[in-house]
Amino acid sequence: MNALEQIEVQIIKAFVDNDQGGNAAGVVLNADRLTSEQKLAIAGKVGLSETAFVSKSIIADFKLDFFTPSRQIAHCGHATIATFSYLSQQGLIKNKLSSKETIDGRREILIQGDLAFMEQRAPAYQDVEKQKQRILRSLGIGDNAILAGAPISLVNTGNSFLIVPVKNAQVLKDLKPDLSLIHEISEELDLVGYYVFCTETSNAGRDASTRMFAPRYGIAEEAGTGMAAGPLACYLHDKIGIKKNQFLIEQGWYMVPESPSLIIVDLTFDNNDEIKSVMAGGKGLSMQPIFI
Repeated sequence: MNALEQIEVQIIKAFVDNDQGGNAAGVVLNADRLTSEQKLAIAGKVGLSETAFVSKSIIADFKLDFFTPSRQIAHCGHATIATFSYLSQQGLIKNKLSSKETIDGRREILIQGDLAFMEQRAPAYQDVEKQKQRILRSLGIGDNAILAGAPISLVNTGNSFLIVPVKNAQVLKDLKPDLSLIHEISEELDLVGYYVFCTETSNAGRDASTRMFAPRYGIAEEAGTGMAAGPLACYLHDKIGIKKNQFLIEQGWYMVPESPSLIIVDLTFDNNDEIKSVMAGGKGLSMQPIFI
C-alpha cells in the first residue's frame, strides 16, 4: 500500500435481527499486500470493534486476519459472519461449505441462504471461584444478582470468555461495569471479555439475552459476539441443563443506542451427549463502503 492508495472497506452489519441492529464490522478484500502494521492502522481509522482482512490461503478458501483498533485477535465471530455473508452476496462463494484460515488454524464455514455459520471448538471450562467477588464488583452487583445454582465460568471454544449468569433482565439492564477492573481481570485470565446473560428475553422462543464487555480489546460494549455466543450455548447445555441442539442468543438490547442482534448456535454431540462441534451464525447486511 502506498501513501496515495485508498483502501475500500466494506461495512457489514452481522447478526442483524429482522434486518435491524446488528454489529458492524469492516471487511477488506484482497489484503495480501498489506502488512500487519498497515492492517492495524486501517482498523484504527475504521474505528469499529473489528475489521477483517481477506487474503489468499493455501489451506482454506480464504485467509482472514482480524484487527481491533488496538491489536490483532485470533478469531472474531461477527467479522467472520460479515465477511462470508458479503463474499456469498458477491458470488465469490459457490458452495454451501467454505472455510477460513486464521492465525489459529483452519475453520469450516457453512452458508445457508442468507445465513453464514462458523465452526468453533468443543468447549473447555475453567473454574473462577477465587475471582468471583472481584468479578461481581467489576459489574456493580452482589451475590444476590447471580442466577441460583449457576456458576460463573470461563469458557473457551477458540477464545476465552467469562460467562456470568444473572437472575433477570432488570439486573442485566442495570449493570454498572467498571471497565478498568474488567480490563484488569481480563488480562489476568487472558479473556476477550465478559459475556453476561439472563434467560429472560425480549422475544419469545429465544434462550438468552446478553451483554458483552471487552475493554481489553478496546470494546466498551458490543452488539453481537458470535465467538461468545458459542461458549454461552455450550454453558446453557452443560451447566444449566438446557438439553437442545440449537440456541437463539439475543444481544445489544441494552446498549445505548439499542442495536439488537440475533446469534444462532447449533451444537452437535457424540454418543455420550458430549458437545463435539459448535457452529455459530447469523445474517449479514451490507451498508455503504468507506475509503481509508
